[in-house]
Amino acid sequence: MNNRPDASYVAEGQSSGTSLPSLATRDLPDAVPLRRMVGPSIILTGLALGSGEFIFWPYIVYQSKFVFFWACLLGVFTQYFLNMEIARWTLATGESAITGFIRISRKFAVLFLLLNIIPWMIPAWANGAATIFSWLVWGPEQNEAGEFVARYNTVLAIGGMFFCGIVLTAGPVVYETMEKVQFALVAIVMFLVVVLAAWLLSDRPDAIVAQFTSVVTLGAPDFIPMDVAALTPVMLLGALAFAGAGGTTNLGQSNYVKDKGYGMGRFIGRITSPLTGRSESVSETGFQFPDTEGNRKRWRQWWRRSNAEHALSFLLPCVVSLVLLTLISYVLFFNADGTPVVGTEQYTKGLGFIWGEATQLVTGIGPAAKVLFLVMGIAILLTTEFGILDVASRISADIVKVAWLRRFETWTESRLYYLFLWGTILLGTGILLLEKVNVEVGAFALFKLAAAMNGGVMFVYSALLLYMNRTRLPAGVRISGWRMLIMAWSVLFFGVFCIWAAYDVISKWVG
Repeated sequence: MNNRPDASYVAEGQSSGTSLPSLATRDLPDAVPLRRMVGPSIILTGLALGSGEFIFWPYIVYQSKFVFFWACLLGVFTQYFLNMEIARWTLATGESAITGFIRISRKFAVLFLLLNIIPWMIPAWANGAATIFSWLVWGPEQNEAGEFVARYNTVLAIGGMFFCGIVLTAGPVVYETMEKVQFALVAIVMFLVVVLAAWLLSDRPDAIVAQFTSVVTLGAPDFIPMDVAALTPVMLLGALAFAGAGGTTNLGQSNYVKDKGYGMGRFIGRITSPLTGRSESVSETGFQFPDTEGNRKRWRQWWRRSNAEHALSFLLPCVVSLVLLTLISYVLFFNADGTPVVGTEQYTKGLGFIWGEATQLVTGIGPAAKVLFLVMGIAILLTTEFGILDVASRISADIVKVAWLRRFETWTESRLYYLFLWGTILLGTGILLLEKVNVEVGAFALFKLAAAMNGGVMFVYSALLLYMNRTRLPAGVRISGWRMLIMAWSVLFFGVFCIWAAYDVISKWVG
C-alpha cells in the first residue's frame, strides 16, 4: 500500500495557470482484501464517540427520553451514505473531495477554509476532558465555584492540546499514528460500553422496549421534543450533525482514504512528520482511469469493499454505541415505569449529566464503576480532540496547497499541515485563556456551538457532493439514481434543521 508516485509522473498534467490541471491518466490499481482496508472509517468512529455518542444523545435522552432518537438513527445512516459519496471522488481520482469542490469553483476554497477553521478552533473536547478530570479530584461543586480549580482546568485543557500536538508531530506518518490511536480507543470503549450496558440492562428490559417503540413510532405523539427548554433547535441540529463524526470531519474521510492508498489514492503522497518522517512525492491533483473492462472490474471491487469496510468500521460501531449509551442514560435517569429517578433533576447544568450518570452508577454497580466511567469519558474526549486537531489541520492544508500554493515547492502539504496544527493549538489556547469562556460559557456550551456550526457545513457539502458526483465523474463511476435520492434527502434533512435553527436564533435576537 506504499506504492507512491515517482516525481516524473507527478509532474504530468501540471499547469502554471490559476485553474487546476486536468486529471492525468493512469490505470486503477488492483483492489486489496477487505481486511487490509480497515482504518479510515475507524478514525471517523473515534471522532464520533467523543461528541454525539458520549455527550449529545445521552443528554437528549436524559431530557426527553427517546422521543427524538428516531432522528439520531436516521442521521447516522444518512452519514454513512454521505461519507461514501465523499470517498467516491477520492477512489476515482485520488483527490480529496474538497479538491473536487475547488474544481467546480475556486470560491469554495475560501468558504470551506473558513467552515473548517471556525468550528474546530473551539477546544471543547480538551476543555471537557479537563472538566471531568477535575471532578475526579475535587467533585463538580468545587469545580464550578473555585477560582483555583477553574484555572487548573485551563492548564489541563491546554496541556491536553499540546500533548496531542506532540504525538501528531512525533509519528513518522501522521495517518498511521491516527489509525493506531483511534483503533485502540474504539476497541477499548466499545468493550467497556457493551459490558456496562449488559450489566445495567439485565433487569431493565423496559428500557429496550421504550427505545424500540419510540423509534418505530418516530417518537409519537411528540416526534420532536419542542417543549423541553434545554433542547433548542441549535442543540438538536448539533446533535444530528454529531450522530456520527459530523461537519468537516466527514470530509476528512477522503483524506484518510487517500493516505491509506484506496483506489487512485495509491498514487498520491502522504503527510509525514518534518522531524521523524521521510518526505514522499506528493501530487495535489489526481488521476483518471481509462474506461476499460479491467478498470471497470477493479472499480467495482474497490467500491464494494469500501462500502463494506465503512459499514463494518463506521456504521455498525456508531449505531451500537448510540443505542447502548442512550440506553445506559435512560436506565440511570428513569425508573421502569418511565418516571424520573428522584434527585436526578439536579444534573441539568452543562456537562453535569455526565457526573449524574457516574453518580447513579454507584447505586447500580459500585464506586469503581463511577471512576471507570469518568476515566473513560476523559479518554474519549481527549482522543476526540486529538482526532479533530488532525483532520481539521489536514483539510486546511489540503485547501491552501491546492488552491494557492501548488507551484510553491517549499510549502509542501506536510509543512502546511503542521503550521495549521500548531496554529490551531495556539488559537485554542488563547480561547481557553479568556476567563469568560471558562467561567460564564462552559464546556457544554462550546460543544453545542461547534456542533451547530458543523450541521450547517453538512447542508452545504451534501448539495455539492450530489452535483459533483453526478456531473463530474464518468458514467461507470458516478453516483447511481437511488443514491442520488439519498443525497437529496441529506440536503433536505440538514437543510430543514439549519433553517429552523437559524430562524430560532434570529427571532430571539430580534425579540
